[in-house]
Amino acid sequence: MTTSTPLAVRADEPAATLRRLLSAPAAGPLAALVLASVFFSTTTDQFLSGGNFSLILQQVMVVGTLAIGQTLIILTAGIDLSCGAVMAFGGILIAKLAVSSPLSPLLAIALGILACAGFGLLNGILVRIVPLPPFIVTLGMLNVAFALTHIYSAEQTVTNLPGPLTTLGRTFPLGRTDITYGSLVTIALFLGFAYALSSTAWGRHVYALGNSAESARLSGIRVSRLTVGVYTVAGLVYGIAALLLVSRTGVGDPQAGQTDNLDSITAVVLGGTSLFGGRGTVLGTLVGVLIVGVFRNGLQLMGVSSVYQTLVTGVLVILAVTVDQLSRKGTR
Repeated sequence: MTTSTPLAVRADEPAATLRRLLSAPAAGPLAALVLASVFFSTTTDQFLSGGNFSLILQQVMVVGTLAIGQTLIILTAGIDLSCGAVMAFGGILIAKLAVSSPLSPLLAIALGILACAGFGLLNGILVRIVPLPPFIVTLGMLNVAFALTHIYSAEQTVTNLPGPLTTLGRTFPLGRTDITYGSLVTIALFLGFAYALSSTAWGRHVYALGNSAESARLSGIRVSRLTVGVYTVAGLVYGIAALLLVSRTGVGDPQAGQTDNLDSITAVVLGGTSLFGGRGTVLGTLVGVLIVGVFRNGLQLMGVSSVYQTLVTGVLVILAVTVDQLSRKGTR
């Protein structure tokens, strides 16, 4: 009798592990990604090629990077509608400073990223210190960043960028596939923030804030400082996305990023992060980004109109939010 209990526990361990994996927020999105990949691989000949996978990574690296910052904010039960416009401003600032000023390209990059972090800092102060609803604050900041982008650029696209600004858009061979350096930066950011959220006190505090700001405050967490810090870090990530955008396109475009705020929210929701805060992962967001990229790429290879691609994306978002809402009701 003394040996039966440990044996029973060990026998149940695989089943318990499987249950934990299936109950993870990213389990459903990952299954959807696999099924979509199988479907498109059977309906199109080009989908499984290395070149096509590289193209998908290039297409999602900018929105994917934005979605990292968006995930951080949504985990705190906030939302950021300004991320695409802030990224566009950062991209124009980097490009114009590098081309039209005596500053070195590396200093121009640093100032552009810091400017985006400044937008995030201001968002955080308005959301937590004033305080104002995140939806209203970031909606207003979207218009501010959009206007500043067009004023500073004088509606002109910035071309003839120096080499350091386009380095991350260059490729290197990996087997028979060319991979951009920017894709590696995006993957590294996902892995870094996944570690920070899962294995550091800061990450645990972010989840606690999203679950209940008042409970987090009573437990000793400096809620105001944490909130401002999360928005600032998100802005910093948007600045890196601006550099990736400039590197990929080779220009500073004042029209960039106009729908990327919605695309980033789409990726976060599809990745299993709850819009109500406190639940989700950055790696789930990576799966969500890939779902969007795979669906758009696969439908394009099938010759489906972009209008229907948008329709499919909208349906996926509604389904993801519905599943999240039902799961929240089920746990009450």
